[in-house]
Amino acid sequence: MGDISYTNGNGCNGNGHSVVSYNRKSCWYEEEIEENLRWCFALNSILHTGATQFQDIQLLDTKPFGKALVIDGKLQSAETDEFIYHESLVHPPLLHHPNAKTIFIMGGGEGSTARELLRHKTVEKVIMCDIDEEVVDFCKSYLVVNREAFCDPRLELIINDARAELERREECYDVIVGDLADPIEGGPCYKLYTKSFYESIVKPRLNQDGIFVTQAGPAGIFSHTEVFTCIYNTLRQVFKYVVPYSAHIPSYADIWGWVMASDTPFVLTADELDLRMKQRIKGENRYLDGKTFTSSSTLSKAVRKSLNSETHVYTEKSARFIYGHGTAYKHNQA
Repeated sequence: MGDISYTNGNGCNGNGHSVVSYNRKSCWYEEEIEENLRWCFALNSILHTGATQFQDIQLLDTKPFGKALVIDGKLQSAETDEFIYHESLVHPPLLHHPNAKTIFIMGGGEGSTARELLRHKTVEKVIMCDIDEEVVDFCKSYLVVNREAFCDPRLELIINDARAELERREECYDVIVGDLADPIEGGPCYKLYTKSFYESIVKPRLNQDGIFVTQAGPAGIFSHTEVFTCIYNTLRQVFKYVVPYSAHIPSYADIWGWVMASDTPFVLTADELDLRMKQRIKGENRYLDGKTFTSSSTLSKAVRKSLNSETHVYTEKSARFIYGHGTAYKHNQA
């Protein structure tokens, strides 16, 4: 869980966990990565904390990462490095597709995924479907970097469960993007990582040459077996071609993973990706180019071995979850 804590100068915060305080009072955010590992950083201030019908939400002004959005005690996005996550999620599938015009986003409430999609000159329509209207409205108000995306006439915002929305729609899409919250036990999104969902709902809603991409959780040397390998193996049961890739996200304190899947092979070289970026994308990427994607899809020996040996298939009855669950909250100063 994520905790917001004040140190009192004696080396301990309000809930008794040891912190480095340097004998001065300060406000810190702390998140449990695994049972014996926590990640914390200093805050300038707590801009907002509250709860919606579906999840708890905080907006923090952090010293190292700028404004940071926290949902259900897990940091979702930080101002200084969100471009790494969103460029990695969006541009590989859009560039590998021959001419992506219609896109469906599952989740994506903060608007950054839509922002990156709408940079593509081929894109004519983006459907963004998020279950939590309060989170979307909150992000519109506070995350000014994405306000232009919300005003783009090509974007249609739908407030609904992504599964129900895809089920009721008859049209198909060139790319479907899973920008969902992490699969946390008790959270609203874990059912959208299952084989049955991919097989019966996602794949039938893809056009010919269609591509599905999803964020797939931590992919570090010690964390990749939480859900990354399982999501990869689950998609292998549904699609002919599946590509896992990863990148370091500083504010996550880990390597993060994505998985891209299609029944059409992914054959573009780094140079071909660069050419398509030049032809199709407005402006210049800050993180991703052809060589970067080639590097990100070249995983370590240990991770490749785990991916190749993974047998677990994600279902509602045999789900895997990212470690930790809880609410970020403010402790009283000692």
